[in-house]
Amino acid sequence: MIMNHPLLIKTILDRACRLFPKKEIYSRCLEKDYEYNYGAFYKRVCRLANVLQKLGVKQGDVVGTFAWNTHRHMELYFAVTCLGAVLHTVNVRLFTDQLTYIINHAEDKLLFIDRDLLPIVEEVAENLETVQNYIIMTEPEELPETSLDPVLNYEKLLENAPDDFIFPDDLDENTTAALCYTSATTGLPKGVRYTHRAIYLHALTLSTPDAIGISEKDAVLAVVPMFHVFSWGFPFAAALMGSKLILPGNDLSPPALCGLIEQERATLVAGVPTIWNNIYRHLESGAEYDLSSLRYILNGGAAISRFLVEAFEKKYGITVRGTFGMTEATPVAITCPIKSYLEGLPEDEKFNLKTKQGMLLPGLEMKVIDDDGNEIKWDDREMGELLLRGPWIASEYYKDPERSAETFKNGWYHSGDIVSVDEEGYVTVQDRAKDLIKSGGEWISSLDLENKIMAHPAVEEAAIIAIPDIKWQERPLACIVLKANEKDKIDEQDILNFLQDKVAKFWIPDRVVFVEEVPKTSVGKFNKNALRDRFSGIE
Repeated sequence: MIMNHPLLIKTILDRACRLFPKKEIYSRCLEKDYEYNYGAFYKRVCRLANVLQKLGVKQGDVVGTFAWNTHRHMELYFAVTCLGAVLHTVNVRLFTDQLTYIINHAEDKLLFIDRDLLPIVEEVAENLETVQNYIIMTEPEELPETSLDPVLNYEKLLENAPDDFIFPDDLDENTTAALCYTSATTGLPKGVRYTHRAIYLHALTLSTPDAIGISEKDAVLAVVPMFHVFSWGFPFAAALMGSKLILPGNDLSPPALCGLIEQERATLVAGVPTIWNNIYRHLESGAEYDLSSLRYILNGGAAISRFLVEAFEKKYGITVRGTFGMTEATPVAITCPIKSYLEGLPEDEKFNLKTKQGMLLPGLEMKVIDDDGNEIKWDDREMGELLLRGPWIASEYYKDPERSAETFKNGWYHSGDIVSVDEEGYVTVQDRAKDLIKSGGEWISSLDLENKIMAHPAVEEAAIIAIPDIKWQERPLACIVLKANEKDKIDEQDILNFLQDKVAKFWIPDRVVFVEEVPKTSVGKFNKNALRDRFSGIE
């Protein structure tokens, strides 16, 4: 018989403290850079757990964060979850209606906020129903002026707390540890619960060589926001393996990131194509850095162009490895290692392979089915919807049975992503089942944006399509039909101004075009393929 030992985040914390107390955590904050190690980190996590307990947080309570990638946010990752409470990382880029909805829907008891994000929270605070205390994560000298009430200072609270804490070790591994909401591609955001077991197994799998291979020797630069599916799980994986962890704060500009890679000798860095496009242009402008420490960069969130993969490798000696996942997969499900016997492929074929999303991670299962539910051939030509199941794949949405029933069927998560699979098992995402736009790694709902624009009194119809963008990968183009009596009165800027307080800034289209009519399908739906064909060359 084998011990029935639970897989808990506390085990990750204990391992980091006991085996790697000297390994560094480097954090770039608004006030100053902060450097310490896992030994000191453990003591601050204990202090924070004492603070949480004193503020009335009990097992099962939800604690929200509204923060960037810093050591304080990392401390919350472990103090909240190891206490048996639920960590809810709130996406700071959502617009106010969505923020209000998810904080209320999750029933956040406390909300921890980075100082520069206070104005956003102040705007929605009067509509928040469950938040009992706002804790500002800043230096202890004084609190910034704010309309929030009651408000507390993170560092002051930690100053007066004991640096030891007995965390519960009898939690069920299937206890909810964290809660993350989707970016609301259609309708309201959907909540996904992550268990201790799911987070542990996901972190462990990221450490296997053919997944990402995170090890003690690595210095991991966590560029993906910690509020966005937990920075792809990298902070948990880094702590589990004792990797040095580099947290860049809120400055993700090419000079800041390249400077951190050089200064801290980062070996792994993960992000969306926008990050790599910006860094490449920065390097091409003549900026010089020593980036030789990088083993590779990990791309996810959207497909990366072959041009960029090839340019990084040939010009700068940097290998790009693809990843693919979603909120419902905790989030990584697929990565793109090159099989040993494929290393000798001709250069052209090898670079084509490197632009694929990759192979399924060990521990997961997948099916790709056509419209009739039949599995497609793995010939890189047939396409179908990607279905997933496994120990870190969600089985439902939080408090949302109707949408759960639509997405989780017969024991499988139906992703809505249309993919093909080649003979070697490498997955390529071909299209999205719905007309979604992915800009800088974030989803934009064309339907929601259309509805917002059609609220303008001069607009008869509005259709949103994606157009390629060198910086953001995709940007929304608004195709608008004006009412007959408004055609000479409304221009592009009027529409953009109308959207300013209705959607997040990154949702606002870069371009607006006025058309006589939106083409329709035979059943009266907008024919967006016709619009894409018409505006394929627009810039």
